[in-house]
Amino acid sequence: MPDPNVRNPSVLAGTSMVLLLGVLLGCADPGADARGQQDGQGGMPPLPVTVIEVQPSRVPIAVEVMAQTEGARETEVRARVGGLLLKRLFEEGMPVRAGQPLFQIDPAPHEIALAQARANLEEARARAEQAAREVVRMKGLLERQAISRREFDDATSLDAVSRAAVRAAEAAVRQAELNLSWTTVTAPVSGQSGRAVKSEGNLIVAGTADSLLTTIHQSDPMWVRFSLAESDVAKLPGGRLHARSIQGVELVLADGSLYPRRGRVNFLAGQIDPGLGTQAMRAEFENPDGRLLPGHFVRVRLLAGQRDNAFLVPQAAVLESELGRMVMLAGADDKVVPRPVVAGEWLGRDWVILEGLQAGDRVIVDNLMKLRPGASVLPHKPGEMPAGMGQPPGAGGTGKPAAKG
Repeated sequence: MPDPNVRNPSVLAGTSMVLLLGVLLGCADPGADARGQQDGQGGMPPLPVTVIEVQPSRVPIAVEVMAQTEGARETEVRARVGGLLLKRLFEEGMPVRAGQPLFQIDPAPHEIALAQARANLEEARARAEQAAREVVRMKGLLERQAISRREFDDATSLDAVSRAAVRAAEAAVRQAELNLSWTTVTAPVSGQSGRAVKSEGNLIVAGTADSLLTTIHQSDPMWVRFSLAESDVAKLPGGRLHARSIQGVELVLADGSLYPRRGRVNFLAGQIDPGLGTQAMRAEFENPDGRLLPGHFVRVRLLAGQRDNAFLVPQAAVLESELGRMVMLAGADDKVVPRPVVAGEWLGRDWVILEGLQAGDRVIVDNLMKLRPGASVLPHKPGEMPAGMGQPPGAGGTGKPAAKG
């Protein structure tokens, strides 16, 4: 019958750690201590190592994933009327404000069209005035029974048609005025301009794909798009993702620095992508100085509460193998002591250690490939010189006095 403990993950993890320690201790040279005490007689001297003394602290519960920035809105600037493109009025790639002129289309044809529309309006108004006077005259004749009712109705109908013609001519003038104003293409929104798609001398045809002139990206606020896998969601409290569980969003830039402003989640997909097995999200960050540009690859850190009694250890100090994670400690007698640990997520450049460390433990952070369990080391804090290094023989009181001549 199989042992039921074999199916217990905690027992299996503990067994793996014991095996790992056994292998490391078994590789140690039984004569290492003896030779370590013979430094002056050809033995291996203690290895200088940098140590940090860890203390428990409160750290945020965070999930960090890759993301990409995108403008809050990407607006296409298109020509609304056709014509010859005469001039570009802005500098490509520079910020523009709403209403700023960007392109100038040849206005001459539209000026002519406007003049023709105004002439048509004057003619329509003259006809309407004549038709109105005719209705008044015909009404008087009808009252004296000098004309038939049908003749009066025909005059009334002509007056209505004339007044409708005036309204149509007024609309044509308004349209011609708009067309002329649209020959100066302005920015519909404020933002970062793109490159000019069309250059001077090109013929622009409105209402087609060729009418696109440039684009404007609104970079304040800046949106950051990312997705969470099931393994990422499992790290959150309760193992579930909802807007209320996210207390804040931080942005880690490509150089490792932290963006000074926190963001907020403004979109959370209501379903899992069946092809990728991820849940899409989007965060929003203020970007008044334009430091963030669309298309940046960054890392998003979702904050979901605080965790007490955790330890922060540099990532380089944590060793990983198929049996688990561990760190090397400098013991009380300055001997190397391997310590299995349970690590959580990354927080910046550090691992969050959940179990395995105690307050005051001295974690070795360098020369890890040269260490072996039980070896003697010379621990020192970051930036300090190891004790005994650089001193002449006898300076520390352990060397023999020099012979007198």
